[in-house]
Amino acid sequence: MGTLHLVATPIGNLEDVTLRALRVLREADLVLAEDTRHTRVLLDRHAIARRPRSLHAHNEAARVAEVLALLAAGRQVALVSDAGTPLISDPGEKLVAAAIAAGHRVVPLPGASALVASLVASGLAPTPFTFLGFLPRKAGERDRLLAGFRVRPETLVLFESPRRVAATLRALAEQLGNRAACVAREVTKVHEEFARGT
Repeated sequence: MGTLHLVATPIGNLEDVTLRALRVLREADLVLAEDTRHTRVLLDRHAIARRPRSLHAHNEAARVAEVLALLAAGRQVALVSDAGTPLISDPGEKLVAAAIAAGHRVVPLPGASALVASLVASGLAPTPFTFLGFLPRKAGERDRLLAGFRVRPETLVLFESPRRVAATLRALAEQLGNRAACVAREVTKVHEEFARGT
């Protein structure tokens, strides 16, 4: 029986890849990547002669049947995202659900995670926490979501585009009040920064 491997990749520093991840990427019959150009950099850096195929939000549904056929033939498939752990605010959910429904093994390979790395270095309480992913772009939807956390004490972790950080911080202050906060950027990279305050 084939196996779908969910391979965590570095979030910035290419040295943050595990030995197991490198082995699985070398041995996989197919490497699926959110952005093949990005993954090619990692593969080239570690002399892995695989040509990744794309799996992203716009083609995931079409790729599922192809991957299920490979898994049924006993093949090994590795899924990576651009950085960090697949499915965490990245594509792959439909593929994983279909693989499980078809009775195939799905194996996670833990590793780098922007979510966890940012949380533990933030100075905020790491437990309990709630991960919100990317907030809705529409202000009304975003504000309704955040209002549900107004009286909840746990640390909230979310991802945001650099272009929207200022507007999101304003919305967080309006909806949640004056709480301790941290903005992490370029985590594990040369210009890593943690801006801590309220």
